[in-house]
Amino acid sequence: MSDSYLTLLPEKMETRDLHGYLLGAVGPRPIAFASTVDGVGNPNLAPFSFFNVFSANPPILIFSPARRVRDNTVKHTLENVLETLEVVINVVSHAMVQQMSLASTEYDRGVNEFVKAGFTMLPSEVVKPCRVGESPVQFECEVTKVEPLGEAGGAGNLIFSKVVRIHISKAVLTENHALDPVKLDLVARMGGNWYSRSIQGLFEVPKPLTAQGMGVDLIPEAIRNSPVLTGNDLGMLGNFQRLPTQEEIAEFLEAHPEFQTLLNASDERRIHAQAKAFLHQNDVEAAWKILLAEKA
Repeated sequence: MSDSYLTLLPEKMETRDLHGYLLGAVGPRPIAFASTVDGVGNPNLAPFSFFNVFSANPPILIFSPARRVRDNTVKHTLENVLETLEVVINVVSHAMVQQMSLASTEYDRGVNEFVKAGFTMLPSEVVKPCRVGESPVQFECEVTKVEPLGEAGGAGNLIFSKVVRIHISKAVLTENHALDPVKLDLVARMGGNWYSRSIQGLFEVPKPLTAQGMGVDLIPEAIRNSPVLTGNDLGMLGNFQRLPTQEEIAEFLEAHPEFQTLLNASDERRIHAQAKAFLHQNDVEAAWKILLAEKA
C-alpha cells in the first residue's frame, strides 16, 4: 500500500516545496482582499488566501499574512494592522480577479494599490481603511488579536478580525435579500497559477510579474475608459511591465497585415474587441500593440 503514496516529512523539506504542496492540496481557498492603512493614513490593498470565517457570535474572520519565504520579511498589510488594528476584508468575484491579481504585486510602501489596480475607493463607516467598490461584499473589521505562528520565513500571522459592518451589493441578492451564489460568482485560490470559479471550475491567472507591472493608472485614458474592455482586461494590460515601442508595433503590423484594414477604419470598438480577443488568448503584448497601433 505504501508504494501507492508519496510520503513527505515536513521537517526535512525546503519551505518553498512544503508551501507548494500545502497550497496545492488545500483548496479551493477563499480570498480575503484586505484593505488597510498605515499610521499616517496611506492605503494598502492585498489578497490573502489563508482565510475563512470562524465564528458568527461574535462574527470573526481570520486571515493570515505569512512571512515571505525568500527573505523572511513581513508584508505591509501585517505592519499596518499592527499599527491601526483595523482592516476591511473584501470578497473577490470573477469580474475583478485580474485586477486583484495585479494588486498582489509587491509595490513599494506608500504606493496605492487601489490606484495601480484600477479599483474604486469607497469610504468605510466605522474603520479608516476604504472598501473596494467592485467587491460584492465588504466587511469592515476591528482587529482583536494578532497571533504569530513562528518567526521563520513562511510562518503565518493569524489576524482575528471582528466584523462591525457588512456591505452587500444589491445586485447579488435574491428577492428575499439572501445572497445568490450565482450572482456572487466568487473565485478561490488553488496552487500555482490556478484558481477556482464557484460557478464554473478551474482557470488560470498568470502570477504578476516579478518586475512590477505598470498599473492600470498608467494605461492611456481612452483605453482605460473603453466600453469594450472590462476590469479584468485592464488588469491584464496593467500587469504588463512596459509599453511596446513604435518599432515593435511596426514589426507586429508588418507580420500581421490583416489588421491594417481594421486600423484604417478607425473603428475603436472593433480595435478594442480585437485586443480583447488577444487578452483571452493570454497574449497581452499583442493586445497592447493593436491598441497602440490605433493611436500611431
